[in-house]
Amino acid sequence: MYLIVGLGNPESEYAHTRHNMGFDTINELAKNNNINITKTKFKALYETGIIQNEKVILLKPQTYMNLSGEAIKEARDFYNVKPEEIIVIYDDIDIEKGKIKLRKKGGPGSHNGMKSVVQELNTTDFIRIRVGIGQPEFKSDMINYVIGKVPEEEQKILQQGTKKAAEAIEEILKNGIDIAMNKFN
Repeated sequence: MYLIVGLGNPESEYAHTRHNMGFDTINELAKNNNINITKTKFKALYETGIIQNEKVILLKPQTYMNLSGEAIKEARDFYNVKPEEIIVIYDDIDIEKGKIKLRKKGGPGSHNGMKSVVQELNTTDFIRIRVGIGQPEFKSDMINYVIGKVPEEEQKILQQGTKKAAEAIEEILKNGIDIAMNKFN
């Protein structure tokens, strides 16, 4: 069983912002597999289902980003999921818009949501998919850049990233992380 988590902020004003690439990827994956995410538990919206013949839990934490790890820990403990069966999807300013990077494990970097995940799970041995959002023109604009509205012309580029991330998740479930990394990195 895989726990597949998209990081984001739950309030409607953050919908489809750069910081919600994780949520958008989970929504894309759910849509592609006819899964409706309607249940609430674990401080999250979630649903179970089957993707690529694997049982999955799709999870969107409903905490603020910097507390995302709490929801993931609750779901992990409830379903007794091993670290290597957890996939976390999140935005990354150091990756070009529309591109993705897969990793088997590693530190949280500067992402506050990932810092919470690593702290709560007490491990870095879980799969992560980073969805590129690029950087603002000026570093001082960072907060507004990640949680502000995305210009229409940029939305299509960012959607390419969430579509690729959803495809990468299916590849992981079908053929494993190593093959997926070779294909998508």
